[in-house]
Amino acid sequence: MSMHGVQDEEKIHLNKEEQARIRARSLKLLGEIVKPVQKRLIGSLALVFTSQALKVSGPWLIALILDKSLPLAIQGDFSSLIWTVSTFFAVNLASGFIIAFFMRYSAKVSQDVMFGIRKRLFRHTQRLSIEFHETYTSGRVIARQTSDLDSIKELLDSGGSEMISGILYMIFTAIALITLDAPSFLIMLVSFIPLYFLTRWFQRNTKINYRKTRVASAKLIVHFVETMTGIRAVKAFRKEKRNEETYKDLVEDYRNVNAKVIQLFGIYDPGLIMIGNITVAFVLFWGGFRVIEGSLGVGVLISAILYARSFYDPMENIAMFYNAYQSANSALEKISGVLEEEPSVPEAVNPVELITHSGVLSFKNVEFAYSNGKIVLPKFNLDIPGGQTVALVGTTGAGKSTMAKLISRFYDPTKGTIELDGVDLTKVSDQDLRRAVVMVTQEAYLFSGTVAENIALGKPDATKDEIEQAAKAVGAHEFILTLPDGYDTDVNKRGGRVSAGQRQLISFARAFIADPEVLILDEATSSLDIPSERMVQRGLQTLLAGRTAIIIAHRLSTVSIADRVIVMEHGQIIEDDAPAVLIAGTGKFAKMHKSWRESLV
Repeated sequence: MSMHGVQDEEKIHLNKEEQARIRARSLKLLGEIVKPVQKRLIGSLALVFTSQALKVSGPWLIALILDKSLPLAIQGDFSSLIWTVSTFFAVNLASGFIIAFFMRYSAKVSQDVMFGIRKRLFRHTQRLSIEFHETYTSGRVIARQTSDLDSIKELLDSGGSEMISGILYMIFTAIALITLDAPSFLIMLVSFIPLYFLTRWFQRNTKINYRKTRVASAKLIVHFVETMTGIRAVKAFRKEKRNEETYKDLVEDYRNVNAKVIQLFGIYDPGLIMIGNITVAFVLFWGGFRVIEGSLGVGVLISAILYARSFYDPMENIAMFYNAYQSANSALEKISGVLEEEPSVPEAVNPVELITHSGVLSFKNVEFAYSNGKIVLPKFNLDIPGGQTVALVGTTGAGKSTMAKLISRFYDPTKGTIELDGVDLTKVSDQDLRRAVVMVTQEAYLFSGTVAENIALGKPDATKDEIEQAAKAVGAHEFILTLPDGYDTDVNKRGGRVSAGQRQLISFARAFIADPEVLILDEATSSLDIPSERMVQRGLQTLLAGRTAIIIAHRLSTVSIADRVIVMEHGQIIEDDAPAVLIAGTGKFAKMHKSWRESLV
């Protein structure tokens, strides 16, 4: 069955099976997010029930005043008039107080629900594997956390209370009208026929169009995020105009979809008013005829007209609710899809503790293919002794980074096992694995915060002295002291206040303080200029000492510090030996090394 998780989430027209599956998934999520506050929701319902019952009693009291209390007062008996008028004011005052309390109470419940779902979505998105994030763009993740959750918040803030109070008011009004004047109720009942067909038409059309609005909104956010994230490339290749045109088209699509929704609502709302006015006219005509006839009191007629008129007032609120509901429902479909996704790399159920900490790696009959079925790494075996520095070299797409991701357990092998110190990686807890294996990437991402906080990511409980010792060990201490606030300097997003080489040294200090058994450097120096690379190379000597290291690099200057070189081609290991041995030979690495030496001349 399709439509699992985020699969085909941009699909607009769904068959019955797909609709049923998404509806069930959304309802399940809705039940889960309201379960923690269900007792308070029942309390809210009780408040609404009471307030609407009191509100509906108003016209009934008016009929009582006009047809019974006033005639008695004319005769000199004011007790009934005083009682009914006092009750009328008391009922409206109580209704007002209850509604005011309900609005505050329901707002608190709404915020608690939103807090829960925001936290759950963020936690779940972080828990999902790298494979998910490599295919599901950050723009879509942001759309789920912003515009989609805002749609649900809008429904909870106002739509839910309006819908519940509206429905209860209509039910109580119908009961009151049946009790007061059954013929008037029958007239109102007939009006349900056109009302049903109008509502069904509105429901069918808005469901599709609101689904389109969520897709269009997500595309807008994705394009904006991609443009801002890659702003340097946009500027470098003068893509501003093209991006502007693309964004304009996306905005136009979003505007058109929203315009269609507004047009539908523009037909539905006047339609409700028209049906209500015609119904009131018939109630007035038939009631007036009976008043002349003497079979109906004036007070009952006025009350019947008030009930008939007010009966359709909540319909407009319910239409507004349905407007918000369709938007929230489409958002709920998208969010429930993300939450339905499961990590492709699940955490070990019964984790095995790493007893030894030597950093010995063993690949046993390992084969790897991505979810599309394409084999990236054909079956192979490989042993890496503890403390050895291994360089992985080869052309782009040879499988070097894929091997590094397998060691970090960003992916699991399709076949075979990878062991760390004799333990299958799939049986190691995430906490132990993240402590034992650390990857330093080309980007050297620095989070918002101070230099010290970024280094301490490798060891959250590190002291200030430990942070400084780590920086000194990799050669970062001197340049950090030259920053405006030293270790307390705010690096801003992506380390705006430090150079590329300095960012990399901070990331090395972060890895050093983590003290892993296995360190992976994935193109860690590829983006650096020669002076920066030399600065980083000095830090590498200290960083790699006494631990297993996997170095992925195009620059062979980085390979010079390796004990062993593995040359890969099309996912296969074609050469494996000490650097000096391979350089002296006639194979792939010797040719690569010769070309590199010639490029330096």
